[in-house]
Amino acid sequence: MPRLSRARGLALCGALALAWLAPPATADGCPATGQWYLDGGDPVSPDTLMAELAEREVVLLGEQHDRLAHHRWQLHTLAGLYAHRPRLVIGLEMLPREAQPALDAWVAGKLDEAGFLEASQWHDAWGFDPALYFPILHFARMQRIPLLALNVDHALRRRLVDEGWDAVPDAQRFGITPPAAPPEAYREFLAEEYERHPGDDDNGLDRFIDAQLVWDRAMATALAVAGGGDTLVVGLIGQGHLTHGHGVPHQLDDLGLGDHRTLLPVTPDADCRPVEPGLADAYYLLGDESPHEPPATLRLGVLIGEHAEGVAIHGVGPDSVAAEAGLREGDVIVRAAGRPMSAPGDLTRLIQRMVTGTLLPLEVRRDGRVQELLARFPPPSP
Repeated sequence: MPRLSRARGLALCGALALAWLAPPATADGCPATGQWYLDGGDPVSPDTLMAELAEREVVLLGEQHDRLAHHRWQLHTLAGLYAHRPRLVIGLEMLPREAQPALDAWVAGKLDEAGFLEASQWHDAWGFDPALYFPILHFARMQRIPLLALNVDHALRRRLVDEGWDAVPDAQRFGITPPAAPPEAYREFLAEEYERHPGDDDNGLDRFIDAQLVWDRAMATALAVAGGGDTLVVGLIGQGHLTHGHGVPHQLDDLGLGDHRTLLPVTPDADCRPVEPGLADAYYLLGDESPHEPPATLRLGVLIGEHAEGVAIHGVGPDSVAAEAGLREGDVIVRAAGRPMSAPGDLTRLIQRMVTGTLLPLEVRRDGRVQELLARFPPPSP
């Protein structure tokens, strides 16, 4: 993966007659926050960096999905890139290909927020608060910037993992080709993630890795198809799919699109340790945004999917609210808080309205019988 090196940055600065910024260190010697840095720790001015990035085919902006500060950073970066290259497309990990008509209608001004959420089936496709993303969506509509659905739905990912790529016709998988084999370091990273999010059978790790590769390849394919020419494609993607050139960048390279850059927002740790080399091509050092973050969204701690009788449980996280309640893989939640559950989005919306210290009654079908369980969301920490 090509990297934005110090030497290249210096050459760019000379060509553009722009000086490098050397932001002052803090009193404890840590790098200053609110600044851009290249891989390796060299500071770079925003105008120099945006001008260089605007010449690429694809730029990838990482995120932690529930961090408001990360989405604000994405919006500011998008505005900087747009100022240098107005022919822009914004790709969204959050939605599958089937949501593309809703994205087109939103940009055209044909849908309000509620209509967009319904038309895109946001709550079924994505488990995170849409309020975190609406400033970016409004920016795209205001500037008439096309929005691009990068993902595929759970059913297709599962089919490709279970049946294999040859069993799914090309048209049904949107022309997505089988993924390149992952680097060993990426497999190790995914194995660590799997330990925190267990799979649903004895071969769970292999299935989990295969599913992540489908996800990576699908997003890379959409970016590659939209890229090229005089258009800059910017993908908003979870940082786990981007770090160290693995995931989506690796699949882009395999597809023959090597002209991409990865950017990440980074929060320094208390010990002021340097950012790990090779994490991204450039990163923005955030300050302490915790006082400005909204309250954390409550989590049941399950992997869910569609089921004819309700919401299927495909995995239960260790030490989660779901595990404490006694939920198991293979369970089907038929009612929650007395309401029938007909789609994953029904459960997602309900949990988003829960508050700490409350109880959620569940009716669960297990082995042909319905039983009642009680999910207890812990009270806030003192």
